[in-house]
Amino acid sequence: MRQESQRESARETGRSHRGQARKGHASWPALAGWVLFDWAAQPFYTLITTFLFAPYFVAGFVGDAVRGQAIWGWTVAAAGLLTALLSPPLGAIADRSGRRKPWIALCSLFAVAGMGALWFASPGEAAGGRLALILLAIVVATVAVEFATVLTNAMMPDLVPPRQLGRLSGTGWAVGYAGGLIALVAMVGLVIADPASGKTLLGTSPVIALDGPSREADRLVGPVSALWYAVFVLPLFLFTPDHPPTRASGEGAGASTGLLAASLHDLMQTLRTLPGHPDAALFLLARMFYVDGLGAVFVFGGIYGASLFGWQATELGLFGILLAVTAGVGAVIGGVLDDRLGAKPVILTTLLLILAGAFGILAIAPDRLFGVMEITPPAPGRAPLSSPAELAYLACASVIGLMAGPLQSASRSFLARLAPEDRMTQYFGLFAFSGKVTSFAAPLLVGTVTAAAGDQRMGVAVIALFLLAGFALMTRVRPPRLATD
Repeated sequence: MRQESQRESARETGRSHRGQARKGHASWPALAGWVLFDWAAQPFYTLITTFLFAPYFVAGFVGDAVRGQAIWGWTVAAAGLLTALLSPPLGAIADRSGRRKPWIALCSLFAVAGMGALWFASPGEAAGGRLALILLAIVVATVAVEFATVLTNAMMPDLVPPRQLGRLSGTGWAVGYAGGLIALVAMVGLVIADPASGKTLLGTSPVIALDGPSREADRLVGPVSALWYAVFVLPLFLFTPDHPPTRASGEGAGASTGLLAASLHDLMQTLRTLPGHPDAALFLLARMFYVDGLGAVFVFGGIYGASLFGWQATELGLFGILLAVTAGVGAVIGGVLDDRLGAKPVILTTLLLILAGAFGILAIAPDRLFGVMEITPPAPGRAPLSSPAELAYLACASVIGLMAGPLQSASRSFLARLAPEDRMTQYFGLFAFSGKVTSFAAPLLVGTVTAAAGDQRMGVAVIALFLLAGFALMTRVRPPRLATD
């Protein structure tokens, strides 16, 4: 009884501390450390899962566009399912123990190891045991980065008051996209050469002598992303304050078991009381659909463009740069609009425009726009991204990129305003759950439809269903009132 009383007292102290932190202001180094986590993590998504390694995995490592897209979809689905199942318990454990940095450090070790292992994805070796290694590395890195993101997201309310959450979230997303952009420019401008010309995007020879036939430049994306993450996550540990431990000391050898049991009890309690917070529950359900649709758009956008137009590293790099720039600009603007107008109008507007962009992309063919307008198809030896179809594809993709930043930023700040203070990490665990429980469904459906129909366009088209479902549900969510203090 005494130990339980001590634990409850510690939890109350932690809650009081958190409430005080929400009303104060963290130092600039503390805020910079938190923001730089997005900078550290974004190249994993930009370089690996979207623009460079994913298309190489499909066309170079696997060597068959249809089979490769299906395998990639199933792999991303497996990683999403694991994230969905494990994020809520992780959030409960972090809330119960108080401290988040030790968990972030553990996740970071696995993330760096998984990204670094992608170096071994040599072309032509997918048929052997090397395929299993690479798929495992992708799953481990994805789950680890997602777990670390859950924990850092939950730190937001400790750093700024509620009225500044939109700008903090938007700044984080914008800085993250900037980090992804710089990493992408560095890779395609200095390291990865066009197979035909032997020159990088900047028209120069690669700064590192790498073997072309073994695609060392493409495989280097993994170790570069790992090193980038390891370096830029350090300010979070050095400058951003962690929540103090909430468990009483001296609990004996069974402390770890007791923590796990108590954390799972907390999680079950949160799940039982979630229907009592109908707007939070409905928001998480809506996000479950629309964020999975958005993620699938980004995952398969580069793959689809590469297959449609025969894009190589140069074109994929330019495509990624365009999306990173537009998403970063959109995140900054969206953060300001979020604090002024509220997150819900931002979310609904961006979803409509993303749908418009997605339908526009599906209506583009190399020799025809929107099914009726005949155009000149891309000619061999053309300048990168210069044909009418490619320019139309970029225009539609730019709309998606511009809206993606505000959508993700506003979603994060929306939950930070909506969640109970003493269960913040649990709710961000559910936030990750809502973003991943069907994330395996969207890539799985894309992969399955692609394999069954033998048509990438049919596979990509199913993504719109997830965006439409999320929009419909989000219209019914009542947002929290904007803070005035």
